Parts: sequence; structure tokens; C-alpha cells
Amino acid sequence: MPTREAALALLHEHTRTEGLRRHALAVEAVMREVARRRGEDEELWGITGLLHDFDYEAHPDDHPRWGRPVLEAHGYPEPVVRAIQGHATHGDVPRDTDLARWLFACDELTGFVVAVALVQPNREVDRVTAASVRRKLRDRSFARSVSREDIALGTAELGVELEGLVPVIVTALSGSTRDLGLNRTA
Repeated sequence: MPTREAALALLHEHTRTEGLRRHALAVEAVMREVARRRGEDEELWGITGLLHDFDYEAHPDDHPRWGRPVLEAHGYPEPVVRAIQGHATHGDVPRDTDLARWLFACDELTGFVVAVALVQPNREVDRVTAASVRRKLRDRSFARSVSREDIALGTAELGVELEGLVPVIVTALSGSTRDLGLNRTA
């Protein structure tokens, strides 16, 4: 499998905006944390998170289908490619592995947790709680581009409550605050 450095280069080749790059780094951090907790391959899970939207900016109407041959040509293994293909609800690739289900569940929710952190005093991710996320989810004008339906479907597919998933995401993001433009509670 290609290295993280190669994956980061591929991300940067196809993704120019800092916001989408930060989202990729956030999902990578979360997927690594989940892999550690589950005894999975941290590198494989992290790279899956890092590359899940690498083709979105350049090919939003054909994402993630467009990226499949690119990932295959670069030597990414089938579990990575399949999980990335399955993280979009408009695709026809089932989320039939833990890797695919976790990527789908963490993608939108990670973006939402970051949005909640950005409105905290001093942008402190450590202050984000499941209750604060739940409150903000009810406010349809807050982070309106985040699919509440995908968040609900992702947690349902995992069989995990929001209250169990948000702390995992917060822990993961707390270790990556500098890269994500967030702060930790002092």
C-alpha cells in the first residue's frame, strides 16, 4: 500500500481548498482513533479517511466514482477503494465492511463536530459534547450543508448512538487541533 506521504500528495494534487484538505485530515484523525480502539490497521484506516473525498473538489458530480481508477492505479488495496466508494449514498457500493461503515458514519459527523467546535469560545474542540452536537443538529440553519440524514444513517448502520460516537471524534480531533484550526482547552 502507498505511504501516507503518497496519499497526502494525491490529496493535494486533486484538492486545492484548505477547507476540504482540513476535512480530509480530520476524518483521517478520526479513522486512526477508531482503528486504534478496535485493534485495526491504523495506517489503512487513516489513509482511507484521508483520501475519502480526494476527488470531490474536481469532480463533484462524479464523486467518488471518478476516483476509483485513480486509487487503483496508485496501488491502493480493494478495502480502501471499496470503503471510499461506499461512503457516498448515491453510489451503488454497499457498506459491507467495518471500514466502510465507520468511514460513512464518521465523515459527515466529523465535519459537523468541527463546525460545532468553531463556534465554541476560543474554537475549543474539547468543549464539544454529544448534547451540544444534538442541539446543533436540530438547528437546520447551522452547518446546513451537512447531511443530518447521513449522520442518522451512519450511526444506525454502526449500531452506535451519537453519545458514543461524538467523544471518539472529539478525542481524535483534540490530537490534531493545529492542523484543523482548532484549539484545545487549556
